[in-house]
Amino acid sequence: MENIQHSHVEVKGLKLHVAEIGTGEKVVVFLHGFPEIWYTWRYQMIAVANAGYRAIAFDFGGYGLSDHPAEPEKATIMDLVDDVKDLLDTLGISNAILIGKDFGAIPAYLVAAVHPEKVASVITLGVPFILPGPSAVQNHLLPKGFYITRWQEPGRAETDFGRFDVKSVIRNIYTLFSKSEVPVAGDEQEIMDLFNPSTPLPPWFSEEDLTAYASQYEKSGFRFALQVPYRSLTVESGLIDPKVNVPALLIMGEKDYCFNFPGMEDYIRGGVAKNFVPKLETIYIPEGSHFVHEQFPEQVNKLIIEFLDKQSI
Repeated sequence: MENIQHSHVEVKGLKLHVAEIGTGEKVVVFLHGFPEIWYTWRYQMIAVANAGYRAIAFDFGGYGLSDHPAEPEKATIMDLVDDVKDLLDTLGISNAILIGKDFGAIPAYLVAAVHPEKVASVITLGVPFILPGPSAVQNHLLPKGFYITRWQEPGRAETDFGRFDVKSVIRNIYTLFSKSEVPVAGDEQEIMDLFNPSTPLPPWFSEEDLTAYASQYEKSGFRFALQVPYRSLTVESGLIDPKVNVPALLIMGEKDYCFNFPGMEDYIRGGVAKNFVPKLETIYIPEGSHFVHEQFPEQVNKLIIEFLDKQSI
């Protein structure tokens, strides 16, 4: 970890926090999800750097140590697509491999669709290809206490989260979302109420890890995170029939709660995702949760490096 270098790179007037390790000619750019930051990729960055690649992970604007956009409530996932493309341009990187986790998977795929010349291949964890828009998540097919529905309601999550310190919010989310059930609150509950205070952290997530996350969310807060992805997920992307034509790998934990989203299991296991990503390969990790890359880093690192090296042959 001490060999990871940190800097701020200005992209369209925003200073983005960038972590980097490795000097290989081939560049791997990691895109985090929620409640994550660059740190979520600590194991993968070191592994791909040791395998001869240049590894870059950054905090999206509004997250961690990156600047907030001037008008966060107007931001959409398509702004993240621009962030990735513009960061590559600013760093002088003509072509990269993109690895996205959770909602970070969405811009990973969309950068490849919109700027195919910039992307050599795509790897995603926990989330397949999803096009932002009204049908991105079938909220109406889940109970009204579904966590995305709750977090999309302006002010509701802010009030819920605001009852706790930042560290407790991160602890609660990491613990709740590492289970196989979709977080759904009852009529008289909020999402934070689903957490049992006696529940320990997952064994693969230490107090030190929790402190690292909390220290950065104490700076950024949750304002932008609730807008992107949750409140902007239903905003049309403006893209018509996008295709990702580069080689792609989807790594899914079998215990990932996302499998319980309506239609998601059929979409992934039935091969429907290949309609958008024709060269997609999917690998399942039997005991893996939504945080499979932190839970089983050695296994995930091996899959990533094998895939990357295969593209290099």
